[in-house]
Amino acid sequence: MKNGYQAELTDLNAAHLVNIFGQFDVFLKKIERELKAEIIFREEKLIIKAGDRENLDAAKDVINELMQLSLKGNVIDEQNVNYAISLAREKRINLMEEIDRDIICHTIQGKSVKPKTAGQKAYVDAIRDNMIVFGIGPAGTGKTFLGMAMAITAFKNEEVSRIILTRPAIEAGEKLGFLPGDLQSKVDPYLRPLYDALYQIMGPDSFQKNMEKGLVEVAPLAYMRGRTLDNAYIILDEAQNTTPAQMKMFLTRIGFGSKVVVTGDKTQKDLAAGTVSGLDTAERVLKDIEGISFQYLTSQDVVRHPLVQKIVKAYEDYEVKSKRREARGSKEKKGRARG
Repeated sequence: MKNGYQAELTDLNAAHLVNIFGQFDVFLKKIERELKAEIIFREEKLIIKAGDRENLDAAKDVINELMQLSLKGNVIDEQNVNYAISLAREKRINLMEEIDRDIICHTIQGKSVKPKTAGQKAYVDAIRDNMIVFGIGPAGTGKTFLGMAMAITAFKNEEVSRIILTRPAIEAGEKLGFLPGDLQSKVDPYLRPLYDALYQIMGPDSFQKNMEKGLVEVAPLAYMRGRTLDNAYIILDEAQNTTPAQMKMFLTRIGFGSKVVVTGDKTQKDLAAGTVSGLDTAERVLKDIEGISFQYLTSQDVVRHPLVQKIVKAYEDYEVKSKRREARGSKEKKGRARG
C-alpha cells in the first residue's frame, strides 16, 4: 500500500496461525476486508499494511488477541473474530482476555463454559453479585445457558441445596389438556431447552439421579404457586410470556438463601393481543430495588452462528424504524386533529 502504514509482528507462535487464520485463510481474509489491511506471513514474521494508523493498530490488536486465545487452547471461530474486530474498533480489545479467564464450569465432555462477550461477562458478574437478576435480550445471547451454568456450579459447590427451573408452559394460559399423556409428557416439549442445557453441563446420569432425589426440578410456572423456595437456585425462562400476576406470584415465592435468574426476550412475546407482559411490568416496578439487577444483551452478544447475529440486528433495526414511523404518524395525526 503506497503512502500507508506498516508493522511487523515477530513474536507469534507460527503453529497457532492456522487456528487464527481459519481454514483456507477465511478469518485472515475477513480481518483484511473489515479493517482494510493487507496481512502477509513471510520469513517467520507477520507483516501488516494499512492505509491509516487506526486500521493498522486495530489489525495488530486483533491478531495479538486471537493469538492469546489460541495459546490458551481455544479453537478460534467466526464469532471470536467478529467480536475481536468489533472491540478493536472501539479500542476495548483487552476485554477479550479478561472475559476468557472467567470459566464458570465445564461440560460433561470437559469443555469450559464461560462468557464470550462483554455483555455476557456483565450478566454473569451480576448473577454473582445480586439475589435476583433479569437477563433480557434476543435469542442466542446465552441468557438461559449461562444462568444454568451458574446454577449448576452453585449446586455442585453446595451453595444451594437444589435447582428449580421453570417457564410458562405455553403462551399465556398454560392449558396443557389437549396434549396426550401424563403431566410430564405434556410439559416436556416446553421445557426441552432447559433439559438440553442440564444434560450438556451436568450429564444425563447425574441429572436423572438428582431429579429422582428432588434436588433438580423442572416444572411449568403454574406449579410454583403456593410454594416457598428456600436455599434454591431458581431460573425462570421465557419470562416475556408471563402475565404481571404470574411474575408477582413467582417473585414472591423466593425464600432465604435463594438466588433467582429471570430470562426473557421482549421481541418474542406469545401473549394474546393486548395482554401486558409480566417482564415489562417487573422492569418498571423493580428497576430501583437494591439486590435486583437488570442486564441487557444485544445482537453483539449473540454467540450462535454469525448469521443469527445478522438476523437479530436486522430485526432490531427494523423495529427501531417502525417505532419512528409510528411516532411520526401519531404526531402528524395530532397535528391534523388540532388543525
